[in-house]
Amino acid sequence: MDIFDNKKGGFTIMSGKTDVHGGFGQGVLDLNAVSSVIIDGDEAYIDMGALHAKSAVEKGIKWTMNKEEVPNGKPYWLVWVTVDRNEAGPYYAGATACYMEIDREARRGYKILADHVNRMDYSMKRRIMLSDLSEKEKAALKKLLIDNNADMFENSTEELKQNLS
Repeated sequence: MDIFDNKKGGFTIMSGKTDVHGGFGQGVLDLNAVSSVIIDGDEAYIDMGALHAKSAVEKGIKWTMNKEEVPNGKPYWLVWVTVDRNEAGPYYAGATACYMEIDREARRGYKILADHVNRMDYSMKRRIMLSDLSEKEKAALKKLLIDNNADMFENSTEELKQNLS
């Protein structure tokens, strides 16, 4: 089933806002400000496919919530990064990390989907949750954020900067 085809009973994540109280689109999740970053060891890169669990590393994987079913899993982190604008300009407003393990050869992976969804929500609520990342992973994420836009990183909160140092 194609989740983007409403005629087949799927859903559409809509962008744009409505000013009409109770009108079409009320309560719709707006993901325009959220990006997904994959951390693979000491490399971090943006992969927008992760917004729908279809990043390059997630494609074709059968997921389980039992870590023992993925004994040869390689660790990955998915980081939800939300951007916003303040008086200084655009900045990285929220960043939350989610763990997963993937065995590409066996096409099996471990993740807790509810945790991924909740942490996306926390990022959208401008929270910083990066304490589970190793120093190497934090350095990779920091490098990506700075390389992507150094001014946005500079405008970001001290909480984000401290979490990545």
